[in-house]
Amino acid sequence: MNLRDEGNDMQLHDDETMRWSAKVVDIDSTEVLFEHHADRSLDTASIGKVFLLHTVLDQVDRGERSLEEQVTRRPAEWMDNSGLWYLLQADTLSIYDICALIGAVSDNAATNTLCRVIGLDVVQQHTAELGYRESGLDDIVRWPPQPGHPKTLSHGSARELVRFVSDLAQGRTLSQASTEVFTRWLSASMDCSMVASAFDLDPLAHALYDPDVWLWNKTGTISCARADIGVAMTRDRRVAYAVLANWQRGDDRRGEALAAMRGIGQGIRQHLVG
Repeated sequence: MNLRDEGNDMQLHDDETMRWSAKVVDIDSTEVLFEHHADRSLDTASIGKVFLLHTVLDQVDRGERSLEEQVTRRPAEWMDNSGLWYLLQADTLSIYDICALIGAVSDNAATNTLCRVIGLDVVQQHTAELGYRESGLDDIVRWPPQPGHPKTLSHGSARELVRFVSDLAQGRTLSQASTEVFTRWLSASMDCSMVASAFDLDPLAHALYDPDVWLWNKTGTISCARADIGVAMTRDRRVAYAVLANWQRGDDRRGEALAAMRGIGQGIRQHLVG
């Protein structure tokens, strides 16, 4: 059943300053419920941090790393704004806790520290080995932006990012234990402002059905982009989605983007629970 056929306002409008890439799939039936320029690769802000988390757990599965390993942040890796670690007194955390901060609050300091430990080049190689050509983590978090470095933190297409979360939900790319850890990190995501806003979840506690939808997701936010990828499920159905919006700097379209993303979320919710 196509989401547009369920009476939802599922229109995404591209113009000279706004571009979209979106895809919604029923994981178990493989039916494409919604699609709009799914192959278009856009700036995805913090979305690419999922590839960093996946690389860590792949190394754990290979016996190359332990989540209990203690890591101390360096002054150059300090970054405020997005995150929580910059408010904490502890300079040393386990890799597990660093990843949990990234999953829950998209922590920039944690991202920079973990990228140093794992290696950005290693993350990019792992992403390519998974078969992703239009999506990836491009750099650490830098502010202000510096000449000579990538212009984006990450990039991605809805088609590839839906495949990423679908494969993860079905346990295709990690062990069962690591899959459960990954989805637990993303179940802690506190950003329910985009597609997830339609599910009316408790933003601080939705790791189980709340009341009828269980969600895990990762978002990306900068002044000219909003992006949300994840899996929403009931006890009977699972839906994977990726909705990405970019607009021209200086032409703030966030209100329009958030409203359209909520509309897609409402369509997903109706598909899941009726």
